[in-house]
Amino acid sequence: MSDITAPLTLPTTAPRKARPLPPPMVIFGLVWLAAMLATALLADVISPYAYTALDLRNRLSPPIGMGGTWLHPLGTDELGRDVLARLIYSIRMSLLIAFGATIIGAVVGTTLGFLAAHFRGFVEQVVLALVDFSASLPFLILALSVLAFFGNSMVLFICLLGFHAWERYARIARGLAISANGQGYAAAVRQLGATPWRIYGRHVLPNIASTLIVSMTLAFPEIILLESGLSFLGLGVQPPATSLGSMVGYGREYLTRAPWILLAPAFTIILTTLSVSLLGDWLRDRLDPTLR
Repeated sequence: MSDITAPLTLPTTAPRKARPLPPPMVIFGLVWLAAMLATALLADVISPYAYTALDLRNRLSPPIGMGGTWLHPLGTDELGRDVLARLIYSIRMSLLIAFGATIIGAVVGTTLGFLAAHFRGFVEQVVLALVDFSASLPFLILALSVLAFFGNSMVLFICLLGFHAWERYARIARGLAISANGQGYAAAVRQLGATPWRIYGRHVLPNIASTLIVSMTLAFPEIILLESGLSFLGLGVQPPATSLGSMVGYGREYLTRAPWILLAPAFTIILTTLSVSLLGDWLRDRLDPTLR
């Protein structure tokens, strides 16, 4: 006969496995991007001067470490404008352009991809033809032609950059939407009488959002580099406004006499694009089920 006085043991649950921390480079990228966003949002608060303020008595003043003073930690340009203040406002402008252009490209491409997946036939062929035409057209030449013909404005500039790589989103959205339409959940919602807007907006889009987000993180640094290149050529942000690319283009004339005018925005561009690329690669590895 079993001992009824034996202590009662309860089943124990296995402890949850802690999620591993991101790699050190990814952590660096996240910290850098957070600092860039904070700088853009708080530019008016943290900037020591207005980015157009002149200090002619301290023209071409070197930064700290090269004989400069804390009055202008990153030095000044030939008009005495503080490089740190201009860098802070340039970060705000460049991130605004990059975010706006990336969102425009994602919305346009995803919408056209959904239209191609829903209607198929003639509409799909038209969208695919536009995709192939856009992918084969050198974007830099197109941008130079449009800006030279229509003139330069901030809205036109952001919209033009937004059409860069929209075909990437269109292809992804079309392929994933066709796959989702062949699965049970989309067909079940359609059988219940849901409208196409509800099917694609409430059911298909959330299931492919992770892939689109990764594509946006990979396209974001491309937009920053394009903005920098066009501003370097004088077709981007126009004075008195400033951006990272315009600072680099402006500082090339003083590369031998005052290299700090160019180096500060150049290093910011490099670190920002590197951080976004590292974050995009990490998100792709985390969200893509085929890579787990």
